[in-house]
Amino acid sequence: MRKGTLYVFTGPSGAGKGTLLARLQAQDDRLFYSISATTRAPRPGETDGVQYYFLSKAEFEEKIAQNAFLEHARYVDNYYGTLEAPVNEKLEQGFDVVLEIEVQGAMQVHEKRPDAVMVFIAPPSFEELAARLRGRGTEDEEKVLKRLETAKEELKHQNEFDYVVVNDQLDRAVEELKGILAKRRT
Repeated sequence: MRKGTLYVFTGPSGAGKGTLLARLQAQDDRLFYSISATTRAPRPGETDGVQYYFLSKAEFEEKIAQNAFLEHARYVDNYYGTLEAPVNEKLEQGFDVVLEIEVQGAMQVHEKRPDAVMVFIAPPSFEELAARLRGRGTEDEEKVLKRLETAKEELKHQNEFDYVVVNDQLDRAVEELKGILAKRRT
């Protein structure tokens, strides 16, 4: 049986990673979307174990001490991380596993797993990114400004990735991602 491929999708908050990956996963039953753990509060409509595993800071730090994460990062005052065991299990079962993580975590995965396919999702422009973040209406202006400051730094790293996909038009970007998967599966 073919072992799965590990894909790391990253990019600034508001670039559209989640939307692109939801479309991609709906069209490809060989993809397993890894669920990250976080200490941030759930947004409206989010459920523990579906979008994220929502952990307290103490729970998260205990898992760090147990070396249970493939990667973990602190981002805008919260922890985020990927539990390693479920990822390895799905890869062994032949699934392609997708991690949707922050740039800092992506770099950790790349060090531990140089075989991972690294994909950076970029916004069409910084102005469009700012409009998307504000348009969500899920955070106050102070948090939006923090995310934008972080995004400036993250965008500087996009050339370090195997692929850069600009999310300027949803259907086109999904097709580009499908092409990356097809190329890696042959």
